[in-house]
Amino acid sequence: MRLRPVHLARWSARHPWRAITGWFLFVLLCLGTGIAAGSHAATTEDFWVGEAGRAESTATDAGLQRRPTEHILIRSASGPLDTARAQAAARELTSRMRALDEVRDVEAPVPSADGTALRVSVVMEGAELDGRKNVVPLLAETAGVAAAHPEFVVEETGSPAISKGVNDQRGDDLALSERLSLPVTLVILLAVFGSVVMAGVPLLLALSSIAATMGLSMLASHLLPDPGVGTNMILLMGLAVGVDYTLFYLKREREERARAGGRLAPEALVELAAATAGRAVVVSGLAVIVCTATLYLATDVIFSSLATGTILVVAVAVLSSLTVLPALLVKLGHRAERRAARKSARKAARRSGRGAPAAAKPENGRIFTALLRPAQRHPVATLCASVLVMLAVAAPALGLKLVDPGKDTFSRSIPAMRVYDRLTAAYPELLVKHEVVTRTSPGRAPEARAALTELGRRAQADPLFARTGKPVLRTSADGRVTVLELAVPHPAPSDEAIASLEHLRDRYIPATVGKLPGTDTAVSGDVARGQDYVHHERGKLPLVIGFLLLFTFVTTAVAFRSAVIGLIGVVLNLLSAAAALGALVLVFQGTWAEGLLDFDSLGAIASRVPLFLFVLLFGLSMDYQVFVVSRIKEAMDHGMTAREAVLEGIARSAKVVTSAALVMVTIFAAFVFLHLTEMKQMGFCLAVAVLLDAVVIRMMILPSLLLLLGERAWPGKRPAPAAAEPLPTGGVSSARAGSAAPGTAPRRVAGTPEWLRHEDVPAPCDAPHQTPRPIRP
Repeated sequence: MRLRPVHLARWSARHPWRAITGWFLFVLLCLGTGIAAGSHAATTEDFWVGEAGRAESTATDAGLQRRPTEHILIRSASGPLDTARAQAAARELTSRMRALDEVRDVEAPVPSADGTALRVSVVMEGAELDGRKNVVPLLAETAGVAAAHPEFVVEETGSPAISKGVNDQRGDDLALSERLSLPVTLVILLAVFGSVVMAGVPLLLALSSIAATMGLSMLASHLLPDPGVGTNMILLMGLAVGVDYTLFYLKREREERARAGGRLAPEALVELAAATAGRAVVVSGLAVIVCTATLYLATDVIFSSLATGTILVVAVAVLSSLTVLPALLVKLGHRAERRAARKSARKAARRSGRGAPAAAKPENGRIFTALLRPAQRHPVATLCASVLVMLAVAAPALGLKLVDPGKDTFSRSIPAMRVYDRLTAAYPELLVKHEVVTRTSPGRAPEARAALTELGRRAQADPLFARTGKPVLRTSADGRVTVLELAVPHPAPSDEAIASLEHLRDRYIPATVGKLPGTDTAVSGDVARGQDYVHHERGKLPLVIGFLLLFTFVTTAVAFRSAVIGLIGVVLNLLSAAAALGALVLVFQGTWAEGLLDFDSLGAIASRVPLFLFVLLFGLSMDYQVFVVSRIKEAMDHGMTAREAVLEGIARSAKVVTSAALVMVTIFAAFVFLHLTEMKQMGFCLAVAVLLDAVVIRMMILPSLLLLLGERAWPGKRPAPAAAEPLPTGGVSSARAGSAAPGTAPRRVAGTPEWLRHEDVPAPCDAPHQTPRPIRP
C-alpha cells in the first residue's frame, strides 16, 4: 500500500502509450458521459433556509409561491411623456406578451407618480429560477415594441433578465480570467523549466483534468444539484492544483536526472520521482479533499456544489500526476536522449561519462537564500517579527461584517441592472417586498385575513415601509394559507430594509396574527432570505472550522507521524487565514480602494467568502506544508540532524513551492478583474493568502519554529547511524541503497530489473554527503 504511487509510475513507465491513450480515453469518457446525462440544476427549494425557507415552503404548497416577473418601462425618448401614445404602446406590448407560452399573466399598465413613465408587469410561467432560461422571448418582444415606437424608450428588467445578464457576464468574466491567467502561468513555467515542451505538460494535464471533471460534475449533479457555481470552482482549482501537482513531480524528476548524470534510464528516473513526489502528491491531494469535504457540513447547496467540484478536480489531478504524467516523462526522456545522441561527441561524452555523479544544482538562488537567512541566523527574532506582522494584517478582521449580496449589488455594466435603477427610481415600492405567510385552519381563515389586514395598516404607518399603494393579500383555494405583500422603498442590503424586517418580525406579527392560536406565521422576501442565510452560515461556521482543524491536525500528524508537526500546521493555517481575512476587510469593507480595484463597496464582506476562505485556504496550505515537510523528513531519513534537515528541505523546496504559489496567485488574482464583487473578494483574498503562506509562513515562520524545536518536532526520531543498513534487493529502495558515496566506485545492485537500469548504475541519494539510507515512501 505504501508503494502504490511507485507501482502506478512503474506500470506507466513500462507501458507509456497505453497510459497516455488510456488517460485521454478516460477524459473523453467522463466528458461524453456527463454531456449525455446532462446536468441537474438546483431548484428554488434547494435554496430554502431558516424562517424564510419555511415561509416559501408553505406558500409553494398552497400554490402561492413567488413567480418570476418582468417589468417593462416605457419612457419618452425626449420631452414629456405622451400618455395616450404610451398607452397604445403598452397595449401592443400586452398583446405580444400574452401570445407567448412563457407568459402567465400581464398586469394593467401603471403610471409613475411623477407621470414620466409607464410600467407593464409580466408574470411568467414556471418556477422562479426558471425565469432566466425563459426570458429570451420576452426580451425579443420588448425589443420589437421599442423598434415599432422609436418615440419611446421601451426597456425591460426584472429578476429573470438580471439573472440572465449576471450569468452571461459570469461567462465572459471566466473567459477573461482564462485569457489573463493562462499566459502568465505559461511564462512562470517557462522560467522554471526553460523549455516550451516541459512548460506545456502541466497546462495540458491541468486542462485535461478540468475537462474530465466537467463531465463527472454533471453526473454528480444528479445526486447534489448544481446551482451554477460548480464550474467556476472546477476551472479555478483545476488549473491551480493541476499545475501544482505536475510541477512538483516534474521538478523532482529533473533533480533525479541531474543527480544520475545520464546513467539511469527515463523509466528509473520516473520511478525514483514517484517514490518521493508521488507520495507527497497523494498526501497533499487527500488533505485538500478532506479539508474541502467539511463544506458539506454547512448544509448549503452552494457550498455543497463548491465542495463537489473541488473534490472531483483534485482527485482527477492527483490521478493524472500518477498515471499519464510518468508516461509522458518517459517519452520526453527518450526524446531528450535521442537529441543528445545527435550532438557533438564532446557533449555526448560529457553527458554519458562514467565518473562520479554530477552534483545536483542548488534549488535556491539569491532571493530564496536571502529569505531563508533571517530564520537560519536569528530564528527567535524572525519568528516573533513575522508573527507580529501577520497579526497586524489580521487585526481588521475583528471588524468583519457579513452581508448576503443580492441583485442590488450586481454590476451596472449589465443592461438590465441599469434599467432596474431607472425602474426603482420611478417606482420605489418595487425595491423590496416582505411576504408574510400565514397558515391556519379553515375555520380561522377570516380571522387570519383580518389580522393580516391590521398588520398591513400598522406597517404602512411605519416610515420604513412604503406608503403608496395598498398591501396585497393572496389566499389559497382552501382558505388555509394567506400571503401579505408589504413594499419597502429601500434596497435589500440597506440598514432601513433590515430594520423593517426586524419591526415586522418582532413587533407587528406578535401584536396581530401572532396572537391567533393554531396559526403558523413566517416572513420571506429578499431581505428575509439574505438575513436568514447569513444567520444560517454564522451558525455553521464554528462547526465547519472545528472539523476543519481536527481533520487538518489528524491528516498532518498521521502523514508525518508527529503530533507536533500536525499542531504546527493547524496554527500556521489559522494565522494565514486570519491575515488574509484581515486584508480582505481592510480593502473591501471600506471605500478607499473602490477606484483602484473597480468595485462598489458593500460596506461588508459577502457572507460566503469567510467560510469558503477558511476551507479552501486550509486545503491549499496543506499543499505547501506537505511538500516542504516531506523534504525535511526525507533529509532526516538520510541521516541529517534536525537543523540540517530543515535547512536542506526548505532550501530544496523553496523554488518549486514559490513557483507553484505564483501560479496560484496569478489564477486567483485574475478574479479581481471580474465584475461580481463577491468574485473579486474571493480572488483577492485567496491570492493574498497564498502569497503570505508561501513567503512568510513557509520561508520564515515554519523554518524558525522547526529550527527552535529541533528533534522535539519529531518524537521518537533520531539522526540515522553512519553505517548503512542491509537492504533487500530490487525496486526503488534497493537502487537507492546501492548508491555510491562521493569518491567511491558505484556498485551494481543485484535484482534491479533491466528496465530500471541504464548502465547498472543507480541514482545517487538525495544527501550525497551522508551515507545513504533507503527511502520507504
